[in-house]
Amino acid sequence: MKTKRTAQLLAVSVLGLALSGVVGPAMAADGPGDGSGDGIDVSVNIEPTTTPGQLSMTVADNNGVALTENGSDAAARQFTGTLPTVTVTDTRLPEEIPAGEFWAVVGQSSQFTATGDSAKTIGPEYLGWKPRLLSDSSTGAVSAGEPVSSVISDGTGAPTEGLKGQELLVSIANSADEIGTSEVNADLALRTPVDVAAGEYHSTLTLSLFNQS
Repeated sequence: MKTKRTAQLLAVSVLGLALSGVVGPAMAADGPGDGSGDGIDVSVNIEPTTTPGQLSMTVADNNGVALTENGSDAAARQFTGTLPTVTVTDTRLPEEIPAGEFWAVVGQSSQFTATGDSAKTIGPEYLGWKPRLLSDSSTGAVSAGEPVSSVISDGTGAPTEGLKGQELLVSIANSADEIGTSEVNADLALRTPVDVAAGEYHSTLTLSLFNQS
């Protein structure tokens, strides 16, 4: 980020100037304030302070994601919702980016645990997602991750692994190819066995930004 700084110069009254190596008749000193003094212009050019660019990730303000039942069938009960918008911002200059560097955002879910009854759980492998790039990629270098289904297949052919491990949300193959801001979210789908125990369950979905060469 560039920060502007402004230098303000105060007018200085020059009352006298001594010259060396000049011989001449003595002159009476002019009284102060008679307008006969010589003004000296003092100037300075202060360049803006620059700070190195950086790569960062933010998540839109939210109160969490409440999944609601939608699309249940004979194979599973299904609960869906939408991940808040995730923004990756790269403010670096091309020369600040090492050759071959890339970044990626991954997500991983914890186990769902029922409120007031820790014995009732739903594994993270039952939560899947479908990432969606919201911003335009001017070069096509930024792309959303591939869909991941619950271990109870959603019928799309997506890998049935859920978010028990780190799964890709969005990435760029070469950071220098596109600098700026990228936004992404994801459709979330929790597909549980049809006989899942009733209750209010909570889990944590952790997002991480990696920057590697």
